Amino acid sequence: MVRLTVHLISKSSNYSKACRSESLQQYLKKLTHLNFSNKSIEDIDDLSMCRNLTVLYLYDNQISQICNLGFASNLTHLYMQNNNISCIENLSSLHKLSKLFLGGNIITVVEGLDELKSLKELHVEGQKLPRGEKLIFDPRSISRLSELETVFSQWSQLRLLDLNNNPVCVKPKYRDRLITACKILEDLDGKQINELSRQFLINWKASKDAKKKLDDGKDIKEQISNPLTTDFHVGPQQPFAHDRSSSRTKPSEYGKPGVTFRTDQVQGDSRGRRSRGIYIPVRTGRL
Repeated sequence: MVRLTVHLISKSSNYSKACRSESLQQYLKKLTHLNFSNKSIEDIDDLSMCRNLTVLYLYDNQISQICNLGFASNLTHLYMQNNNISCIENLSSLHKLSKLFLGGNIITVVEGLDELKSLKELHVEGQKLPRGEKLIFDPRSISRLSELETVFSQWSQLRLLDLNNNPVCVKPKYRDRLITACKILEDLDGKQINELSRQFLINWKASKDAKKKLDDGKDIKEQISNPLTTDFHVGPQQPFAHDRSSSRTKPSEYGKPGVTFRTDQVQGDSRGRRSRGIYIPVRTGRL
């Protein structure tokens, strides 16, 4: 097994040129770029002495696990495409990481990116998956387009996104909706995003949302104005007690319940003033 170790780095040609003037420890401490692509590497050892590392090239190897990179808090570019990586993990401490290349691996779930607030480019194209397997996002199975919009909209620095050959690409309005969600995205699936087109899509979405809000408001108002009633039959009754001798009943027409009108006699109140009350109770009956 070939492991990327400090000892292996010491054998590199770059260190051979620098070893005359500085020790290995000094060299590793100053190291910012490390290129071990296409070296048949299968594992990453402890490289914590390289704490100023900003760019790491490990593509075209046989690495099966992302590990031992917790020290690299200054890392901005990580190239690990075309390996045997099946899980995106151990990246939470890479707060400055802006470009992550993981295409051509065997990843089935895009996860473990929650803490990468500086991420601008994510490459997960061309995963070597068994027939019938699909690439999904997040361990909670974020595979629907609406959920992808939510995830990507949280990456405020995302400028380049490549999802070519993934099932989500055939979803209705896939490109339009991601461009709207990712405010500063410049390139999607290898195609540049025109700013005029983006503004048109943003305006279209705002107009659509406003119309939906207006329609929802109308529905609520209609429900308040016309509350639902239960259709059941109630026998004739008088909702208000009164003297039937003083009532005048309007005959019902076509078999509909009649309406009873009552006018109370003129009465005096406690102060001797005269008042007249008018009540219009409705009598309901079976149609």
